[in-house]
Amino acid sequence: MRLKLPTLGPGVMVTAAFIGPGTVTACTLAGANYGYALLWALLFATLACIVFQEMSTRLGTVTQQGLGEFLHNALRASPWKWPLIILLFIALFGGNSAYQAGNLAGAALGAGVITDSPSASNWIILGLAGAAASILLLGKYRLIERLLLSLVTLMSIAFLISFWATRPDFSALVFGLINPKIPDGSLLTVVALIGTTVVPYNLFLHAAASKARWHGVDDLPNARTDTIVSISLGGLVAILIVSTAAASMFAHAINVQSAADMAIQLEPLFGSAAKYMLGLGLLAAGLSSAITAPLATAFALTELSGQSSDVRSTLFRGLCCLVLLIGTVFALAGIKPIKLILLAQFANGLLLPIIAGFLLYALNQRTLLGVHRNGVISNLLGVIILLITIVLGARSILSVLGHI
Repeated sequence: MRLKLPTLGPGVMVTAAFIGPGTVTACTLAGANYGYALLWALLFATLACIVFQEMSTRLGTVTQQGLGEFLHNALRASPWKWPLIILLFIALFGGNSAYQAGNLAGAALGAGVITDSPSASNWIILGLAGAAASILLLGKYRLIERLLLSLVTLMSIAFLISFWATRPDFSALVFGLINPKIPDGSLLTVVALIGTTVVPYNLFLHAAASKARWHGVDDLPNARTDTIVSISLGGLVAILIVSTAAASMFAHAINVQSAADMAIQLEPLFGSAAKYMLGLGLLAAGLSSAITAPLATAFALTELSGQSSDVRSTLFRGLCCLVLLIGTVFALAGIKPIKLILLAQFANGLLLPIIAGFLLYALNQRTLLGVHRNGVISNLLGVIILLITIVLGARSILSVLGHI
């Protein structure tokens, strides 16, 4: 009997989107500062992400419409339509443009680690931006999907090799996964770990990508398998990064401020292989996110405005390139768009509960999904996670207001 491997596609896009330089840095700092203690937060975030992304892919696969299309139609006669759409436009376009600068700079840092030039080179940033633009302008969905699968695979292998090279404490790792606790001063790190995994724009991205990849109810088993396998892989990568930092930095009381710092400091401790693998992982994470951030923005904004979300359309390509261009300008200028990112986090703190609530509403429509609408267990899990996201969103908003 031949072993049939799962068909992967849209779920890989979600993994490529949430495992970017920001997530790598958050996981690095979590491991360096708190050891294995916060691994439970990543386990929860991964499970929560699977629950919501399964709903998102079910919406796209069964109904053949994206979440943005559903919102556009559901709010057609509502006085809240334009205020919500404007908020979504600001958060998705402005936020992803700002994050794009971090994606490109993070990928360039990874390339700098590999070439023994830690500072991000403008030429490397331009090269990465050019590569991302070429991929997006080709407008071939399956090509983008396959490339992202390759980058996620490369990233996973790189972080796995770094993990083994640092010889982690497996008993402490398992204990950290099953023992929820919040050490003093770690609350914002917990919020960051969960917030970088369960994000609103991935709900738009996944539904739209599922509509493009799958073709109806018959593909639903494949869509679910893709979601569970891909996001579990993303969660595993995040756990590997935290564990690598815990073994290499926390155990040796080494101060580290970013993922690039960890990559550079690994060489004297564990040889060049770990440093180069971590740099390669950071490069793959940055490049994959540099592709998915413009994609997610274009999918969401074209659907919300009632336009075609075809990846070959002029409007779709234009939105992708605009997000990429703004991010590249910020990255080249060396500007750290802290205020933009803080405002994006503020908007995301508001948006995640709202979008998650709409997703739950959509998945309970008998006329839309028939027998494939949410059952009791799905609704219960969704409501529990929704309540947690409301609390996290409130804390995120308060945190941002404290810095503005």
